[in-house]
Amino acid sequence: MPADSVSVTGWGRTAPTTARLVRPRTYGEAAAAVRECGARGGIARGLGRAYGDAAQNAGGAVLDMTGLDRIHAVDAGGGTVLCDAGVSLHRLMEVLLPLGWFVPVTPGTRYVTVGGAIGADIHGKNHHVSGSFSRHVLSFELLTADGEIRTVGRGTPLFDATAGGMGLTGVILTATVRLQPVESALVSVDTERATDLDDLMARLTTGDHRYRYSVAWIDLLARGARTGRSVLTRGDHAPLDALPPRARRHPLAFRPSRLPAAPAFVPEGLLGRTTVGLFNELWYRKAPRVRRGELQPIPAFFHPLDGVPHWNRVYGRGGFVQYQFVVGHGREETLRRIVRRISERGCPSFLAVLKRFGEGDPGWLSFPVPGWTLALDIPANLPGLGAFLDELDEEVAGAGGRVYLAKDARLRPELLAAMYPRLGAFRSLRRELDPRGVFTSDLSRRLGL
Repeated sequence: MPADSVSVTGWGRTAPTTARLVRPRTYGEAAAAVRECGARGGIARGLGRAYGDAAQNAGGAVLDMTGLDRIHAVDAGGGTVLCDAGVSLHRLMEVLLPLGWFVPVTPGTRYVTVGGAIGADIHGKNHHVSGSFSRHVLSFELLTADGEIRTVGRGTPLFDATAGGMGLTGVILTATVRLQPVESALVSVDTERATDLDDLMARLTTGDHRYRYSVAWIDLLARGARTGRSVLTRGDHAPLDALPPRARRHPLAFRPSRLPAAPAFVPEGLLGRTTVGLFNELWYRKAPRVRRGELQPIPAFFHPLDGVPHWNRVYGRGGFVQYQFVVGHGREETLRRIVRRISERGCPSFLAVLKRFGEGDPGWLSFPVPGWTLALDIPANLPGLGAFLDELDEEVAGAGGRVYLAKDARLRPELLAAMYPRLGAFRSLRRELDPRGVFTSDLSRRLGL
């Protein structure tokens, strides 16, 4: 099977490494690629939206699974889909929305594969209601290191190790996923401003139960009495009777718009404190104090950045780090302290969001636990960033929280066990299932997974 030696990086465009990129088109080719990985092993890769080094493998093989992209069956009555792991959520929306179904969980981009969604156990704006993606996966087929294709069902150790296991238990080939019924391709959205972090948390705590989807953009450059000021957007799929007459003609039409791509070269320092501070001020002020029932298309509500191809280029050649952590309920003071520290340090992040997580799922390395999660993008060349994030890691781990491995690019391995209590079980199963270390990645080597 042809293979190219290429430089591979995550969406954050930091720490690229060189690997042999293999593009299987059949299950047999995928099995052959696993057998021929070599001493440095291999790792499956989807559309490359993991921010850090989870889908990189320096000196080894990377299996580009996007060629396995068939939708095998849709049960339009029962609401399930059987598809290859290389199918994107975008493609599922194109096929399923006209039938009155939507993916059960979507992150901030629809350009992730089903295999990647399981491997990272992705979450979205509806975690407080619907949990992570793996909660809606009925079964999947997994190509393991011994060349066997196993059908893996819910409630088994292999399922729980694979959901959130970052591709380290094997290559997911197909999955059967339970879907969300919808009457339209529009979302009814309520928007409101929160004056500070405490105001925001109070609104989320008292009101989230009324909404399927909830997320807050947070201004991490605001200080003093304005620290943590936010714009909160919450909503649900709009029913047919809420649509204006014109929209009822084609209620399930899915028409994403696209803007010109970000330029290939962006000057370093474009997203500094001054420009991001100005953006944040304008974004907060233009948001309505309160607006109810605005109808937004699915792409605008869930995936606004997908309309700008290669938006990650705006951070320049140095790339960016996305830092996401969660701390449990009862640890609000830790969240307040971290937000204050980020604000006082002046970290220029214009993509910062706060959400509430509901009950976690059984994946041993699945990220969500009940509590508060904050995600922010920071230019990687910010002076002293590594040491500053190390300090935040210590606070998060000390509060019983964790960072998200699908976005991580720099966590110190000694903190991992404190953050993920099932790490020992995961390592043990990996040794039993893959004693030669066939499946490996830059992430797994860096953290000793």
